[in-house]
Amino acid sequence: MPPSQATHDTASDASATAATTSELEPGHSPPGAPIQLLPQDALHNVLGRLSLREALACRPVCRLFRDALSSSPFLSSLPPLRLLALRHPRSSANGGGRDSHGSCLHAFDPSLRRWIRLPLFFLPFPSSSPVTASPSLLYLWVDAAAASTGDAKIPRTLAVYNPLSGSHRLLPPLGSAWSRHGTVLAGPGGAVLVLTQLAALAYSPGSDRWLKFSLNLPSKPRSPVLMAGAIFALCDVGTPWRSLWRLFSCRLLDLGEWAPLKRPEWGDVLNILKRPRLLAGAGGGRILMIGGLRSSLDADAPCSTVLILRLDLQTMEWDEAGRMPSEMYQCFGGGGLGHVAAAGGANNKVKAFGGDGRVWFSGRRVRGKLAMWEEDDKGGCGVWSWVDGVPGCNEGVYRGFVFDAAYD
Repeated sequence: MPPSQATHDTASDASATAATTSELEPGHSPPGAPIQLLPQDALHNVLGRLSLREALACRPVCRLFRDALSSSPFLSSLPPLRLLALRHPRSSANGGGRDSHGSCLHAFDPSLRRWIRLPLFFLPFPSSSPVTASPSLLYLWVDAAAASTGDAKIPRTLAVYNPLSGSHRLLPPLGSAWSRHGTVLAGPGGAVLVLTQLAALAYSPGSDRWLKFSLNLPSKPRSPVLMAGAIFALCDVGTPWRSLWRLFSCRLLDLGEWAPLKRPEWGDVLNILKRPRLLAGAGGGRILMIGGLRSSLDADAPCSTVLILRLDLQTMEWDEAGRMPSEMYQCFGGGGLGHVAAAGGANNKVKAFGGDGRVWFSGRRVRGKLAMWEEDDKGGCGVWSWVDGVPGCNEGVYRGFVFDAAYD
């Protein structure tokens, strides 16, 4: 072959290769690719089989995917992504669960066992502290007025925020005491409750004010949970020297009408745990009670492990749902017996948090990881494991709550 012909063929091949590479580089689809020929509804039918996590990951693949997977109606049709939103132990100092730059909230995906970051940079507030969630929405205490006036003494208020769409709105302002001492519950249909020892505030969407109700409870409600159209909470009816726990409930529509829940067959089940707390179980019809298992009913009796009890709201019967393995419990202070607070002792060294059939535990002696328990739907004792790689500060005790991330 003549040299000139060989040079020409080589150049042609190089040119063709360059054109092919250009067509296939990220952000471009090859012309005439079969997926580009699909009608819009057929394309959405194919992409609709993706999870929300997969849909977000596929958007950078090409322009076709970016346009199709950025449609709000389409994204709203995808099932939510269930996460554990993590509250930073130094919430007052750095904004509650944000990273050092205040731009994201750390969350854990139990299905993939990996940590992700939810964006908070859309929020125009100098500080924010996430406290709870409802489907697709985070609820945060924010210094809304301080952002525009610079007055740090302005009372805080609650903001409702969707970290995926970036939309937010403010609820009517509240006094600073409510943000310091109140427990926030997110109800159905956008309703919000804030509970303290003496009163409760209720907000309904479309209203411009909070309604106040007297609680008429013997003590501050501990770890209230909202399930099956009712609020359940523990109250200490004992003495300063000895706690005596009782379970109370009220219908969501009758916030001032609290009543104790008790059965003769329960015996002392509510008092075999030190400083118990409530969380929602799986399925919406069961309540979990978590605490340190007392070795006896004496006031100063040490704990032998962490016990998880489960109350079926239909049968009103308790059963044992889980018991922390001894080798795991030792990491929190060894038979340590006084080092479990939300799960045992009185020095607040360990916290239990979560919901919907999953419970996480954090403690000062367990740095950089969490213990996790997952409820067994078949009636077993659940599965225990470690969650490693907790991001952020390794000091202090983390808390958190379940968040269903979605575009709704």
